[in-house]
Amino acid sequence: MNNIRTKILFTVVLLASASAQPFREVRPEAVGMSTERLERFTDQMESYVVNKQLSGGVTLVLRHGKIAYFDAFGYRNIESKDEMEKDDIFRIASQTKAIVSVGIMILQEKGSLLIGDPVGKYIPEFSETTVAEKTDDGYRVVPAKRKITIRDLLTHTAGIGWGFGAGAKEWEEADILGWYFGHRDKPILHTVKRIASLPMDAHPGEKWVYGVSTDILGAVIEVVSGLPLDRFLEDELFRPLGMEDTHFYLPLEKRDRLTTVYSSSENGITLAPDPGERVGVSMIGQGHFVSGPRKSFSGGAGLLSTAEDYASFLQMMLNGGTFKKQRILSRKSVELITVDHLGSIKFTWGDGVGFGLGFSILEDLGQRGAMGSVGEYGWGGAYHSAYWVDPQEEMVVVYFTQLIPAKNVDDFGKLRALIYQAIID
Repeated sequence: MNNIRTKILFTVVLLASASAQPFREVRPEAVGMSTERLERFTDQMESYVVNKQLSGGVTLVLRHGKIAYFDAFGYRNIESKDEMEKDDIFRIASQTKAIVSVGIMILQEKGSLLIGDPVGKYIPEFSETTVAEKTDDGYRVVPAKRKITIRDLLTHTAGIGWGFGAGAKEWEEADILGWYFGHRDKPILHTVKRIASLPMDAHPGEKWVYGVSTDILGAVIEVVSGLPLDRFLEDELFRPLGMEDTHFYLPLEKRDRLTTVYSSSENGITLAPDPGERVGVSMIGQGHFVSGPRKSFSGGAGLLSTAEDYASFLQMMLNGGTFKKQRILSRKSVELITVDHLGSIKFTWGDGVGFGLGFSILEDLGQRGAMGSVGEYGWGGAYHSAYWVDPQEEMVVVYFTQLIPAKNVDDFGKLRALIYQAIID
């Protein structure tokens, strides 16, 4: 009798464990992909480690909601020969933007705001903003032609960069340059209010300017919801989606799973400094994700996550706003998020591509010149991570590495080519 009870208990534990997993792993052939052809991708990733171009990484490919490919390669830390594992935690930088953009859409669905609202409605400091226009002998500061809207921030057409435009001197004097805010000991709203007083790079609605727009969106979420950004995202996205390893600052008990940051050099890759320092627009180093002040929740580049956590978020989008029988967004919100909003404004980071509400959108496959599908949406992060969702192929791809700056490595191109060549249906 005791043996029977033990077997029953063991079965229940196994079933509970299996049900906790967000995705079921299947043979690639079961979802129209080739095991043999995917091995080409595995070999390619391992060659980057052997050739000292990458320390390691994790790749997860979902097709039809199931795991077709999930692999960790290389090392979490080269010096200690600590091998990479599938559940390791990565700094995802600008991949935070998509999550925060969805947070804004959740608030719209609650009736708390409209994306056409002026930002100044929620952060009064943005009621009147300025633009630095170049002149023959420097620049002049003029009033913005119109108010910045939430939709401008979502599409990066607010004219707000990283502080390196014509009025860079004023941004430098304010100590606000680049995308990294994790070291600051003030809430993000404090920083955002200071940004409002600085001259922007362009007039709202005239150019696509990548910068701190999504950090401002994070502050809007805090004001409108009455919650710190980390708490809002935990309640509305992370807990419902089972994203248990997604954080702005790492719980100390998880620090052994945090992957190490490396930098490209003439001799391969080198260990990035700890915590590091700003070089140009970027934080080159390990960052303050473990030992920082834990006060500044950067909606533009602050999150840590795992491949499986982030894939859960993307699968929700692919599902039209649902995941594991939970409704996060309406189908119509997802449709609005994943179409081009730029119109005549040129997306400056690639041909054939537009921009939606937090995601790049593939408009013309031939103009881009790389495999994919029209309607595909995605983005990436400064620590050399990337992702995309291909609705036509019902596919999600998440690729995490930790390399900044990344030079002399063609992994992004090979990732795309070798994943798509493995489709056989």
